[in-house]
Amino acid sequence: MEDSIKKTLNEYIGSETEAVTYEVELGAVLKFAKAIGDDNPIFTNPKLARTSRYGGIITPPTFLRSMFHDSSEEKNFFAAGVDGGSEWKYFEPVYIGDKITVIKKFINFFTKDGSLGEMVFQVNEIRYINQFN
Repeated sequence: MEDSIKKTLNEYIGSETEAVTYEVELGAVLKFAKAIGDDNPIFTNPKLARTSRYGGIITPPTFLRSMFHDSSEEKNFFAAGVDGGSEWKYFEPVYIGDKITVIKKFINFFTKDGSLGEMVFQVNEIRYINQFN
């Protein structure tokens, strides 16, 4: 990787995008659950979900992934990208009607040699914060 590119990437470490807020909608949750093939009633059946310990429909854990961060402030350094893996920490369920604010932070980058040449890995932290926090 060229030194000028490394320098530019180093300058952005720690930078955050502007916050974007989404409202969790029932139709989106139902479509998402269907798309991933999860028919668990706490994700798909409002009547049955009301009798659960959650008291209503919650989102499947990976639903937050559908809340793409779309910020004009975000820098895209690479022509193409592939998700090389994710680690998630959940603190509470996400409910219909929640307003989720998404903030993406550029944490670091590193390089590895691949069969087609040098690969650059970008490490981001994405926070999903509900209206109560």
